[in-house]
Parts: sequence; structure tokens; C-alpha cells
Amino acid sequence: MNEEIRWTNLTLGEIADYLDACGTPVSVPVVKQLLTKHQYVKRQAQKRQALGQHPQRDQQFQNIARLRREAEDAGQPILSIDTKKKELLGNFYRAGQLYTQQTLRTLDHDFPSAASGVIIPHGLYDVQRNHGHINLGLSHDTSQFACDSAWRWWQRYGQRYYPQAKSWLWLCEGGGSNASHRYVFKAALQALANRIGLEIRVAHYPPYESKYNPIEHRLFPHVTRACQGVVFISVGLVKELMERTRTKTGLWVTVDIIKEVYATGEKAPNGFKEQMTIAFDDVLPKWNYRAIPQRESAK
Repeated sequence: MNEEIRWTNLTLGEIADYLDACGTPVSVPVVKQLLTKHQYVKRQAQKRQALGQHPQRDQQFQNIARLRREAEDAGQPILSIDTKKKELLGNFYRAGQLYTQQTLRTLDHDFPSAASGVIIPHGLYDVQRNHGHINLGLSHDTSQFACDSAWRWWQRYGQRYYPQAKSWLWLCEGGGSNASHRYVFKAALQALANRIGLEIRVAHYPPYESKYNPIEHRLFPHVTRACQGVVFISVGLVKELMERTRTKTGLWVTVDIIKEVYATGEKAPNGFKEQMTIAFDDVLPKWNYRAIPQRESAK
């Protein structure tokens, strides 16, 4: 614990008993008033302290801000992309409370072997339209799955909302299925660019800074709140719950299901690294690059 922060996990009754034993008898309501007076508030620890800080952190944040401004000014789509925590299907405990007439009983252990399936929510947040779209995968979180998820968003919403788009900006963290150092992701990204005939520009957040990716605070917490306490017994139920996500600021959420099976352990095609046409930026090329559609593949 931080030595500069004074804290207690005693209940109001335990504090009253302790003060009574010290010769200062008080009631529980008085204890509550004293805590309020001295600014003691029940708080939950927050995951805000980074494990480290990359020396090029600020430079990349400035670069991302510039790319966003340019895309907004040009009317180009900006998508914040990430995969939410995997969920097991079945009678498993999930945090949160519900109004019920009877006690809800779930399995006392979350063993994957007892699950009827798995849900992998891949999220795409349209920064300019405040629209979140989630594709529920039933297999594995691979680079191909991430790009197929983006393809579905483009087919259903992107080309409708941005018919004049010439470039598409992705904001991603540096790991997972869209890892900045993985050539298998760049190969899937190039194939997607060829498929839609649109340049895809990727900007990765620096290490330890994924919390600044817009999807992490503008979509995922609200989706979690819409699903809290509900036991995920079916894919249909998960889809229905996530689609209820709304906020007073206008966020709305759509959900689809991807039934394809994705194999793990796949690598980039032979020779891709030597022949790839990914265009790396002059500024921090490891985090900033473009997949430019190739004419041969677009035919």
C-alpha cells in the first residue's frame, strides 16, 4: 500500500467498538459522520499506474493527435480497435448484481472444460460517430479474425457512412491480434486493403499506454455495465445484452457473430517479409505504417 494514503478496511461497527475500547464511545451514525468530515470515502483501486514509460511515448502521442486531426479534416474514418476480455459460455459466475426472486447459483470453479463454448468480443469504435460495433468470435483471437472483423464493419457501416473515403485510420494497442511487431498481422492487413481497395493507416499506442485507446474508455466500460451480473448461457444472450449498451452522450452499439474457425499459430506467408509492400512512416515506423491496396489483388 502507498504509505502516503491513510486507509482502513474496518466496518463502521468495528470502528465504533474500537473507539469504545479506547474510552471514546460513539454510535455507528457518528462514525459515519466523522469519516465524511475527514474526507474518508469508499474507493476502489484503479489500474492507472503504468509499469513503465517508453522514451518515445510523447512523440507517438503527438503523432497520433496529428493523424487524427488530418483524418477528421479530410472526412476519413477513424476506428479505435481492440479485443475485449474473452468470456466462457456456461453457468459461470460473473461480477455484478441483478434483481431476482431466487438465489442465482453458478459453478464454483471457472474451468474451461466445463464451458459450452467461448466468446471473443472484437470491438471497433467509430470515434467520429460515437458508434461501437462488436463482432463476437467463437474460435480464437487471431490476426485474421481481427481483419475479418474490420471487413464486416466496413461492409455494413463503413462504406455507407464514408462513401468518399480514401484512407482508413486504425488506432490500436501494440499487442494481441494486431501486434505491431507481427508480420502475420501485416499480411492480413495488406490482404484486407487489397480486398476493399482502400488504404489502411495504422497507429499503435506505445507500450503501457493502451488505456488511452478511445475504445478502452468510450465503449468497453459501458458494454461491461450492460452485461454485469448476467450469466452468459448462450451467444444470442450475449449479443442481446451488448446491443442494449447506450449512454446519455449518444453511444450506440451493434453486434454480429462470426462463426468461422480460426487456427492459432499461423505465420505470415513465405517471402512476405522480404516482398511486403507495407509503407512505413519516417516518424516511428515501428508504430506507424500503411497498407496500400495493390492493383494485382484488386482485379
